[in-house]
Amino acid sequence: MKHKIKELLKKRPYRRPKLEESLQEAISNIPRITNETVAEHREEVLGAARKFIYPLQHSLRKIVIISAAIFVALTIAFFVYCILALYRFNNTSTFIYRVSQVIPFPVAKVGSDFVSQESYLFEIRHYIHYYQTQQRVDFRSESGKQQLEAFRKAALESVINDAYVKQLAKKHKITVSEREVDYQINLLREQNRLGSSDAVFEDVLKEFWGWSVQDFRRELKQQLLAQKVVSALDIDTHNRAQNVLNELNKGVDFAELARQYSEDPNTKENGGDYGFAIEPTNRDLSPQVIDVLFKLQPGQHSGIVETPLGLEILRVREKDGNSIRASHIYFNFKPIETYIEPLRESQRPRTFINP
Repeated sequence: MKHKIKELLKKRPYRRPKLEESLQEAISNIPRITNETVAEHREEVLGAARKFIYPLQHSLRKIVIISAAIFVALTIAFFVYCILALYRFNNTSTFIYRVSQVIPFPVAKVGSDFVSQESYLFEIRHYIHYYQTQQRVDFRSESGKQQLEAFRKAALESVINDAYVKQLAKKHKITVSEREVDYQINLLREQNRLGSSDAVFEDVLKEFWGWSVQDFRRELKQQLLAQKVVSALDIDTHNRAQNVLNELNKGVDFAELARQYSEDPNTKENGGDYGFAIEPTNRDLSPQVIDVLFKLQPGQHSGIVETPLGLEILRVREKDGNSIRASHIYFNFKPIETYIEPLRESQRPRTFINP
């Protein structure tokens, strides 16, 4: 039996297992890698990728366009709001003031120079702060509204006049240094007008005017510039004061010269006598006068002392510790309007608000 089975196996042809046949068939079906097939597969891959990239790029472009459109719309809306707030409603809020510090909206034009809304708001806001906090004015009442309207007109007139003063200062090469501002502040503080310490000084400015120290320096610098412009241009007043000083230096009686030439109606007839004891903290006299008086000895007279409103010649009669009695001869400066009016006639201001 075994012998027959062996014979049969020898006669049947050998067949490979099905797994081997399948593997061989799969290998034979693998495409050959050539330059053409690589290029073809690359295009297939890139084509599939484009289906995702192109829509994404298109979406990003739409997002950019929409974002830009929203930004432009918001910017236009912001500018429209600011313009309406400034020019139609005369808004003086802190937000609008901060905006005006960044964007130079004009409030008026003087010659070729623009006057900024920021300078106008700076001026009107300290009026409002003082009268609201110190005088308890209700600007919502009828009388308060009338006062506010008057303040607006005064503030606008003030910043326009400041523009003319700056033109005059530029023409005559007049400037105010930071050192001059520091000196003036020190004089004021010696009279205890601005507090005895830096902290009190800052509190006084904030409480009364809503100012920072820098705000106060800015206001003081503009005042000093106007004073220097008047002083430089009012040659007549300087000449009158110098003539009287020359007479004093020749020995002419101080009281007699005061009666004859002084322009202070309160002291003129008394030979220039102030009529009261003066102490270093006296607030009735200018800081410049106090500073010079306490450097003089009894019987001495000063040279010409320049003050915010005029020129003075001072004489100390008596001195008792920190108290003195003194006299003065006073000469009024011409008002700043004397020099502004010719400019105003030739360069009419153009205002952009109706206060």
